[in-house]
Amino acid sequence: MMLGLALGDTLGGARGRLPDAGPLRAGVSTQLACFTAEGVIRAQVRGNHKGICYAPGVVLHAYCRWAYLQGIETDRMRRRWNKGGAPSWPDGWLARVPALAERRGSAPATVTALSRVEEGEERMAGASRGCHALTRGLPIAVTGPQGIALSGAVAALTHGDGAAQSAAAHAALLAHHCLTATGDAGPPGPSLHSGTSVREALHAGVTALPSAGLPLTGDEHGRIAAALRNALDDPADVRRLARLAPDATAPAALLGGVYAAASCPDRAGIRAALEFAAQAPDGASVACVAGALLGAVHGVEALPVDLAGRHELAWVVDTLARDLVLELDDSPSGSEYVRAWDPHWWDRYPGW
Repeated sequence: MMLGLALGDTLGGARGRLPDAGPLRAGVSTQLACFTAEGVIRAQVRGNHKGICYAPGVVLHAYCRWAYLQGIETDRMRRRWNKGGAPSWPDGWLARVPALAERRGSAPATVTALSRVEEGEERMAGASRGCHALTRGLPIAVTGPQGIALSGAVAALTHGDGAAQSAAAHAALLAHHCLTATGDAGPPGPSLHSGTSVREALHAGVTALPSAGLPLTGDEHGRIAAALRNALDDPADVRRLARLAPDATAPAALLGGVYAAASCPDRAGIRAALEFAAQAPDGASVACVAGALLGAVHGVEALPVDLAGRHELAWVVDTLARDLVLELDDSPSGSEYVRAWDPHWWDRYPGW
């Protein structure tokens, strides 16, 4: 899922026209998704050691580390998070990745909200419906049904529009169903058969939405179901894609991503799906969602090796994905009462 997200973000941002050689540059959605994954890990670490944790606040800290690396409101970030002037802040290994300190596109609603971080979480967010509320939150899908609501809360840190928050949570639930898709002859996990597994996983997710305890209007559910139905009846139509995803908003990224993924569901067709998604008016967000959904179902081995091997953050997103699953399964840093089995984990993922 993480690698599919990164490839979709890059290919969509390039409108499907990648250079023939050299590293593939990450987009801003990928940068922010990395910090979401790291924030979720650190929230889990804090909960294990303190017994209580407000996860959105820990993820907010992660976004502020991204902003600091980007040179955004550095004095304000220091005042908020490094009052003692510790030389180690921003801490954790992710803050030492050079590519995350480089500008790779704009995230205006996120940046504007973070510039108001000292006003408090309740007053930071603007009224934006922008796509980054959704794309950066996709890693939360790994936390399972109990954690999906965190997607909406994390989106609300910077995007005050209710439709953006709902779309973020709906996308995470669909991605969770893609991650847990079951093949014809195997346990839950990446499917070894093609086509129908993607459509079946998305259908299962759409069917589960009304009972998932997430904010959901009848119109929102109807539009998501219609996007999936359109992919079955009229797949890979550029004009329909433009109608479903006409702009760079979170609801458009969700509908366009579902349509693109279900239009080109075959295991061998991931590149074609991303190239098609890149033709949306905001190709980066739509291809980002489509890549995450397809990668979640088919597994890393189905992604185009020539693209994944050239992506500058391939190792980073792979490491974060593995560490997120490891933290959720086995808590390497231990807990308040259990000794750590990895003595370096807390330094990699400090629990705050």
